[in-house]
Order: sequence, then structure tokens, then C-alpha cells
Amino acid sequence: MSPKPLVPPFDRETAIAKVRMAEDAWNSRDPDRVALAYTEDSHWRNRAEIFQGREAIRAFLQRKWDKELDYRLVKEMWAFGDNRIAVRFQYEWHDDAGQWYRAYGNENWEFAENGLMRRREASINDKPIAESERRFHWDSSGPRPQDHPGLINSPV
Repeated sequence: MSPKPLVPPFDRETAIAKVRMAEDAWNSRDPDRVALAYTEDSHWRNRAEIFQGREAIRAFLQRKWDKELDYRLVKEMWAFGDNRIAVRFQYEWHDDAGQWYRAYGNENWEFAENGLMRRREASINDKPIAESERRFHWDSSGPRPQDHPGLINSPV
């Protein structure tokens, strides 16, 4: 039996799978790989930055991961509809001075019929944390392990 295609309209199963696929791609920290999940003319709002297009996405991600070192991300599906998914997430990273941060956020995604994301709007807040407060300790060279807890039961 082949898996369900991850294209709209989404049901609970395909929405959750789409979110995990996005999480795994972002945890690769590969701007080329991640950018391929978006339409050529995808619209983005990320914090205060607003831009459009796959090349702008690729450049943004490169800048992001040049700054956010040892990045580890957990995403969870919050809600879904025909061609939209709402996500909440947390990620941890440190700067080049060694200060760790936990970022808290939510995203609203809208998809084209072929399953590529045509709109992403993200609201994100960073909180400085001590290294001892970190929660995401898996090997940063790969995705979050399947048995690593998500966010629903994690402390804020």
C-alpha cells in the first residue's frame, strides 16, 4: 500500500505527516532542500521580514542558519483545513558567543494544489536560556528521533 499523497485537501493524518516532513527538512539546515518545499513565488512573513520567491527563501534560510548555531526544531500541527495548516513550534540555538535561546512560535501555511507551500506567515519570540535549560539534545546532524517527545506535554 502506498502512502497518502501530502497534498490538499488535508486530513488529520496527512496534515501531521506534512508538519513532520517540514520539521525534518528544517532540522537538516539545508536551505536548498527546504526551499524546494515552496512554490517559486511563495509569500513569506517571518518575524518582521516580508519577502517572496524561492530564491529569497533560500537566501533567508542561509542567513538564519549562519547565525542560529546547533539549531534543533520541534513542530506540531495545531489545526488544519482544506489547504491550510497551523503549526506551533519551538527551537533551540546558540549564537557565536555561546548564548543559548529557545524560540517559540506559530506558523500559518497555505498550500498549492501540488502540495508546495505558497504562503508562510510566522510569528516568533526568542527567550535567552542557560545551556542547562535546553530540552533538545539529539544529534543535530539529523532529524528529531521518533521517540523524542513533542511539545504538547513539554513545559513552557
